[in-house]
Amino acid sequence: MVKVIKPPQRFSCQKKIPRLFLAGSIEMGFADNWQGKIVSEISNLDCVVFNPRRAEWDSTWVQSIDNLVFRKQVEWELRALEIADFIAMYFDPMTKAPVSLLEFGLFLRSRKLIVLCPEGFWRKGNVDIVCKRYRVKTVKNFEEFTREIKRKIVTVQRARIQDSE
Repeated sequence: MVKVIKPPQRFSCQKKIPRLFLAGSIEMGFADNWQGKIVSEISNLDCVVFNPRRAEWDSTWVQSIDNLVFRKQVEWELRALEIADFIAMYFDPMTKAPVSLLEFGLFLRSRKLIVLCPEGFWRKGNVDIVCKRYRVKTVKNFEEFTREIKRKIVTVQRARIQDSE
């Protein structure tokens, strides 16, 4: 069964079950809650999902290294991105998603990314070209995105079982 971890919830680095990070557009008031849809679709699978969409986000927080609450949010996300087995990244066309673009660049060569960048995203051309150049897995729509996430969870589970035998 899926276990969802959101900031500022603490977590360990257990490698027993697949770990997925849901990266991408969050911009409150603009971005669809696509993370909730993914969690619903994979609810019957045994995995950990790191969902950075914080329920009690306060848009008035000063985005500064000196703001402890903000800094802990960013550090939580970076740690979860680093230990995730794979990262599902969605660029909602209704958003600019500058932090998601930053994370995209940080993890581009990690071989962890599955990217959905639909028509209408303001930097779709850039994302598509970079994905092609660095052989990042891309999908065309949300249904394919969900299927690929499920496939990846099952693949990681099988690899873990084989490693333990």
